[in-house]
Amino acid sequence: MDDVSAAKILIPLLDLTSLNDSDTNESIIDFCKKASTPFGHVASVCIYPKFVPLVLRELEGKTKITTVINFPTGKADSQTACKEMIRALNAGADEIDVVFPYQRFLKGEITLCQEFLQNIRENCPQNNTLKIIIESGELSTTRLIQAATQLCIDCGADFVKTSTGKSKTSATPEAANAILETIKASKQEVGFKASGGIKTLEDAKKYLVLATSIMGPDWVTPKHFRIGASSLLNSLFETIKKGY
Repeated sequence: MDDVSAAKILIPLLDLTSLNDSDTNESIIDFCKKASTPFGHVASVCIYPKFVPLVLRELEGKTKITTVINFPTGKADSQTACKEMIRALNAGADEIDVVFPYQRFLKGEITLCQEFLQNIRENCPQNNTLKIIIESGELSTTRLIQAATQLCIDCGADFVKTSTGKSKTSATPEAANAILETIKASKQEVGFKASGGIKTLEDAKKYLVLATSIMGPDWVTPKHFRIGASSLLNSLFETIKKGY
């Protein structure tokens, strides 16, 4: 796959993300202008819950809105996470990225993690996409990544996502491979999202090629495959411009 083709494929697969402590209404308004490109709309715009109403007005329904819940710490308090999620959905969010209680998972508290995921799923309508962030860099081994992914699948996640982008280790091809192989083996209709540290076409292309090789080219659509990133879009634009 040549770089220009890859860049054009990646734009509609992008969850364009701004999750900075310095975000303001003004910066988010400017950010929203990037969602519509000469090569199509990005898959969604991902922002903190407090900006959902503002982004809803700015995007006017042209692009989906993603927000983050239980972010980035991944606490095991599903009641608070559900309340936060419901507020965001009522404000206009289309998609929810929830951080898995990975620290409790590492302690072996599997039942607690299962109950957390089940409560989130029960409170998230089926027409809203639910992505679970397992924080793969903190899980450290392929076995743990596979086990966390399987638990998310069993509890009804629409997507399994690698990372918050706030931990020491973010997305890696190795973690992506473990997640994708687990999804494939499950034979369930579950998507994959890579996020954290993906800044260039070269970075993103690794995940695109990996997903295509494991799941097949027809699987790699916004319904099943996303990349969450803030600065990647600029790299994709530069690559496409150089190709003309």
